[in-house]
Amino acid sequence: MTPDPHAEHGVEDLCAAGAELYRRALGHGHVSAQDATGVPCLLALGLLHPAPGDPGRLEPVAPAVALDRLLRGARVGIADEWRRQERLAELFAPLMHLAPDTGTVPSSPALRLLSGTRRINQAIGEAMAQAREEILCIQPHAGMVGERGTAAGSVAYERDKAFLDRGGRFRTLYQHTLFHVQAVYAYAESLQGDTVARGLDEVPDRLIVMDRTVAFLPADDDGRIALEVRHPALIGYLATAFDRLWHLATPMFPKAEHRPSVNGITPRQQAIAALLVEGHTDAVVAARLGMNIRTARVHIAKLAATLGSESRAQLGYLIGRSGILKDREGRP
Repeated sequence: MTPDPHAEHGVEDLCAAGAELYRRALGHGHVSAQDATGVPCLLALGLLHPAPGDPGRLEPVAPAVALDRLLRGARVGIADEWRRQERLAELFAPLMHLAPDTGTVPSSPALRLLSGTRRINQAIGEAMAQAREEILCIQPHAGMVGERGTAAGSVAYERDKAFLDRGGRFRTLYQHTLFHVQAVYAYAESLQGDTVARGLDEVPDRLIVMDRTVAFLPADDDGRIALEVRHPALIGYLATAFDRLWHLATPMFPKAEHRPSVNGITPRQQAIAALLVEGHTDAVVAARLGMNIRTARVHIAKLAATLGSESRAQLGYLIGRSGILKDREGRP
């Protein structure tokens, strides 16, 4: 009896029927769900997925995306997993020319992986050229000042200014560490448009949401890969998360509001106190709040002196007894 070709085989042993249908899906951009009935391995292995809003239509995952996903697990495996990488590369290399764009790795019309700074900036520029209403931004401290400062007289500045001139509005969330960075205010003022900024002690990674129809967010740690999102449900989720953070934030621009001290404890020290009672180290506190570790330690020392603490363990106890975190949580 001939064995069933779809009995628990891996992608490196992709059957002939599956390989042929995958090639056809890459060439045409899709196949019907009925076509894939006889080769369930493509869905099981993640090489095909239902099109958003049309379960009867299956779209291929780009070879580079599939290969990267599979190799990521292989890299942390043992010696035989390294041999598996070679087999996967041999399988997908002939398919790379079928991908529609060398700079963009599409996995569906609703989600695109953008590779490389140039391609990312190009995609953001194209989307901004279509935006007319509101752009929501989250901008953490790391790298922001230099990047924005360099771009202020070139592409980014012209792109932002053109959007504002069309009657659009910017809402940007920064970390509180940027309250005293003059370049942030100078850039906003130079745009001369409807630009509003607020600050939080901690913000998530970078995010741009345009007219609540398209969003961009990092897909790796060094900013060289970004995810372009056009799925309505995901866009709605990201915009709602932004709105909730915005409600909690303190105005920075055009009119800054300074949070009051509580029992001699500054707002920055309150933020540090909240992280200390969670057990974080000085390095983690500094990273979370967007400051260098030396500055964090200066604030911690001042906090300890204000509360009369003589040790790290006692500091946690005194923070809890002081009531500063309760006041902080009650702030709108």
